[in-house]
Amino acid sequence: MADATVDARGVTRREFLYYIWGASMALFAAQSIGATIWFLIPKFREGEFGGSFPLTLDRIPEINAEPQEFLDGRFWLVNLDSEQPNERMYPVEDEDQPIRGVAAIYKVCTHLGCIYAWNVANQRFECPCHGSKYRLDGRRVESPAPRSLDRFQLSALDAGGAVLATAEADEEGFFQPLTLPAETVQVIVNTGALAQGPSQTLICDFRGDCP
Repeated sequence: MADATVDARGVTRREFLYYIWGASMALFAAQSIGATIWFLIPKFREGEFGGSFPLTLDRIPEINAEPQEFLDGRFWLVNLDSEQPNERMYPVEDEDQPIRGVAAIYKVCTHLGCIYAWNVANQRFECPCHGSKYRLDGRRVESPAPRSLDRFQLSALDAGGAVLATAEADEEGFFQPLTLPAETVQVIVNTGALAQGPSQTLICDFRGDCP
């Protein structure tokens, strides 16, 4: 039997370019599929920053009490009522409506991104980096912070897990404190939904004691 004839010409330039084009298209398709899958897969697990934090009612502070810190979520939980004023939470002249409800406040100073803390002695949030100070609800007391503290969206759920109410945003898109319905059994803090604090007048301006 005669041996089969072998074409020893090798790959032509045109065939080589076809191979390169085909490999490029395959790589592009793989990247597109991978990007789609990455987009569809949830990026954050429950209880992980960037996701949702379910909290039972016993984790919520009493009205105008010191804030509750949540390190994993990078937020403080506060329970506010400006009609029951104390040294932590009190109204000022430009607030014509009561500030009432639960809010989740981002733990990063709006000045240069430092991590501020609750100062027990002074009963307010204070930033150790440059001295910005904030009331219990996150409103600026003293600069150099350019605006009040940011907030995360918060929702109230009933025993069956149905959403009873969600914090509404004002005309500037800032999440307002949420008054919890009577049927609430837990709250959800969505750290993937962040609203920047407004640039309100410094509280110290009203008191005439700004440094």
